[in-house]
Amino acid sequence: MMQKVIDFSKHTSLKIGGEHCVRILEEVGKDFDERLIGGGNNILLSPDAKSLCMLGKQFDYIKDQGDWIEIGGATSSGKIYSFFKKNNLWGVEFLRGLPGKLGGLVRMNAGMKSYEMKDALSSVYVDGVWKSIDQFDFKYRQSGIDGVIYGARFKKITGFRYELIESFENMRQTHPHLPSCGSCFKNPHGDYAGRLLESVGLKGYSLGGVGFSQSHANFLVNLGNGKFDEAMKLISLAQKRVWEEHGIFLECEVIILK
Repeated sequence: MMQKVIDFSKHTSLKIGGEHCVRILEEVGKDFDERLIGGGNNILLSPDAKSLCMLGKQFDYIKDQGDWIEIGGATSSGKIYSFFKKNNLWGVEFLRGLPGKLGGLVRMNAGMKSYEMKDALSSVYVDGVWKSIDQFDFKYRQSGIDGVIYGARFKKITGFRYELIESFENMRQTHPHLPSCGSCFKNPHGDYAGRLLESVGLKGYSLGGVGFSQSHANFLVNLGNGKFDEAMKLISLAQKRVWEEHGIFLECEVIILK
């Protein structure tokens, strides 16, 4: 069994977390109790978190299988985007500048606006079994997948959509440059989490070393030496204020591992 000590204050995009011993999964299997860590781009990790694992390098690949494109669960979004662009393929244009590994992107049905992973997917390799995406309950920022995503197959459709790139770039202009987990909350139906947070005075608001970005209220950012407990208090405060003011409960998009 291969293990590795990882400093999550460097590994995660939010730069919060201590050193943890992580088991590296070197083969396909399903008989383990650890919690899977990917690229650390949408994670808030407690310093007390235990039983962590991640996919090994053998799950970092892209293969043209003729009728589809097969991609390993540890493959980065940048690598996927570049392959699709180079080969004039349709479907994942929104991944430009969107961090993450294939497994996490599929699990959360990542995307921008109406463009989502589920639209380009054909099947997913979960716990050693290939399953059609029709077997899962894909919705906004969720897939319904409960298990380890070792890989996925994408529809092989010609026609990279260059016309979408400018609109995606414009969307990202409001994204902060500080360490961040990306969107902290999912957008509730018919509204935007950022608007709701701003309406209750939380845009640019901070607790200790953690705050909501001044450029985009729904981005949780590390202002410098941010702590897990500070982030948790800020998340709870946001949920409380929005609930009291609007009667809407904000559901976390960031994955919290305690």
